[in-house]
Amino acid sequence: MKYKPYKTLLILLVLTVSFVLCFSPVALCVNKVSEYDDTGENIVFETAARPANIGEALEINAASAVLMEVTTGEILYEMNPDEALPPASITKIMSLLLIIEAIEKNNLSLDEGVTTSEHAAGMGGSQIWLEENEEMTVDELLKAAVIASANDATVALAEKVAGSEEGFVALMNERAKKLGMDSTHFMNATGLDADGHISTAHDVAIISKELIKHPLIKKYSTVWMESLRNGETELVNTNRLIRFYEGATGLKTGTTSTAGYCLSATAERNGLSLVAVIMKGDSSNDRFGGAKKLLDYGFANYTFKEIKPETDTKTLPVINGVKDKINIEMPKSVPILTLKSEVADITEKTTFIKDITAPVKQGDKVGTVEIFIGNTPAATMDIVAKESVDKKTYFFDFFELIKSLFIL
Repeated sequence: MKYKPYKTLLILLVLTVSFVLCFSPVALCVNKVSEYDDTGENIVFETAARPANIGEALEINAASAVLMEVTTGEILYEMNPDEALPPASITKIMSLLLIIEAIEKNNLSLDEGVTTSEHAAGMGGSQIWLEENEEMTVDELLKAAVIASANDATVALAEKVAGSEEGFVALMNERAKKLGMDSTHFMNATGLDADGHISTAHDVAIISKELIKHPLIKKYSTVWMESLRNGETELVNTNRLIRFYEGATGLKTGTTSTAGYCLSATAERNGLSLVAVIMKGDSSNDRFGGAKKLLDYGFANYTFKEIKPETDTKTLPVINGVKDKINIEMPKSVPILTLKSEVADITEKTTFIKDITAPVKQGDKVGTVEIFIGNTPAATMDIVAKESVDKKTYFFDFFELIKSLFIL
């Protein structure tokens, strides 16, 4: 009996050590990674009787929202789209775009090793607890950055691309300007709150549109669960729509105490690709529910059509050319975003330039394909010369005459 207190103490000690091991960065147990300050483990989507019709206001509990069609960049719905707000981890959309472009340019490879710097290992917020000098592949770090919004993984990749986070941020801001993101300024690669680190729902939609066009991002953004370190670190996608919304393809969540709950959600159905951006929602339900309303609205009311020119014309006559005809190149198709209710009103008109006169250069415009929705022009595509045709000269006519005499 007198040894019982010691046994009790020993049991408590073992339990305490086990707890510490399970939740320490070097845990022997499985580490579950989730986005910083993200309480949205159990999302209950509000189910409307029907999606809103065109002209109806959507009830979205957020500071701003935008719905954009990816191919055309057309805005389908907006609410305070240009309000400058802290973007939290949806900042990583720009970071990921630059990283993936570096891979596509062969400046970086998925199986390439990346050694963690002291700076990257010291990131707060959401992380996979990288240790200084720990090495992971680009592929593994992308999994962590995209699926679990890991700040340490993102900074490690940023340093690999640009040498330092500061240099990478300069590239981010440079790219933002080129894309016309006039209300965006980045101070870091992760989205952790910082003075002057701002964006807008409209600008986030622009960069989301660019990123989702790269097939590689979907290798990561569509994954619900993954693991690293031989299963020791579990990754669960911070974007609940990936599991619960039909056609979801990504893209990125963001949460800080200052930014609130943010989301850029992408989805595709029947060739229509949409991006819905929610900025500063009050809760995870607000951002996911708001994005779902936007996407439902888009899919219910719009459709994307590839209109193929009806004409089968392949050549056109040329005046005063060394050839009588020129081969032309018709557009393979004309992309049209339209309301579902207006599909029957789509018409096409093909017009060729009259009296095409040499010289003609390859690529010169020789006609147009116009698409109308009712009486309203919707799109115009050029018909171009597939080859060059030189102008006739005196010597050309002379040699043609000589050739004809010999043939006779």
